[in-house]
Amino acid sequence: MPSRNNPIAAVQKKNAASTTRKKRTVSSSKSPRASKKVQEKYGRAMPIWLRNILTVMIVGCFSAVFYYFFIRPYAYRWKPCNGLKEYGVCIPSGYDIHGIDISHYQGKIDWERLQRNQQAATPLHFVFMKATEGGDHNDTTFEVNFANARNHGFIRGAYHFYIPGTDALKQADFFIRTVKLDTGDLPPVLDVEVTGRKEKQELQQGLKRWLDRVESHYGVKPILYTSYKFKTRYLDDSIFNAYPYWIAHYYVDSVEYQGEWKFWQHTDVGRLPGIDEQVDLNVFNGSMEELKSMTIPDTLKTDTL
Repeated sequence: MPSRNNPIAAVQKKNAASTTRKKRTVSSSKSPRASKKVQEKYGRAMPIWLRNILTVMIVGCFSAVFYYFFIRPYAYRWKPCNGLKEYGVCIPSGYDIHGIDISHYQGKIDWERLQRNQQAATPLHFVFMKATEGGDHNDTTFEVNFANARNHGFIRGAYHFYIPGTDALKQADFFIRTVKLDTGDLPPVLDVEVTGRKEKQELQQGLKRWLDRVESHYGVKPILYTSYKFKTRYLDDSIFNAYPYWIAHYYVDSVEYQGEWKFWQHTDVGRLPGIDEQVDLNVFNGSMEELKSMTIPDTLKTDTL
């Protein structure tokens, strides 16, 4: 145990205290200079005016991107409707023949109530229904909806959602086994929306195989459903111009696609009595006589492979 009156220990303690005070003094004397140098360094690197310009540019770029991708595509919904508004949307002017397309997403449909829309200011004349997807997926509501459409006086049609990664002939034969078209039905429809990461040429070859197989069976050219952008990018080969087109282009006053088309899907947010969910609305580019002329004639039989 050390002695309380040890003179050596007292001297060492005094020297340590003196050294600590000197370090603190030196440190405190250098701190303002160092801080000033750091401030000068960063002040020269980022002037206030430059920081303000960069802030404005970042905010402007973000606003432009947000508007282009999230506001502009849907701005049409909030535009004043200068024509007829029905089914919750502004109806395109200049078209007399209207219809819808449905699938299991619309749930159970009250066909009695839906039939009353045939007497509306914008009467419904035709209904397309999803039948198949890929090589083995049936739409669970197709059989019921397909029968009800005919029984309630609608011109009906069936479509297949194309999966590029599945063999085209397998998809075509699956559709043929599922859909038995009758006299007065619209031609079969091929719904093309995705590339499946296929090269354009390979995608086109698969689509042509499906189209040829289905046309050979039903005896009529199938309808091609796609967006106007997809058509111009991936279906630009002239061999696809021989088919009637059903173009999807939402929230616009007119179709931007400049080629010939038969149907235009102009919105996906329609509201109809008899259907609880939102539904796609379409117009036909022609008269009722022209629509009926597209349907399956009574001379063709499609119930066997």
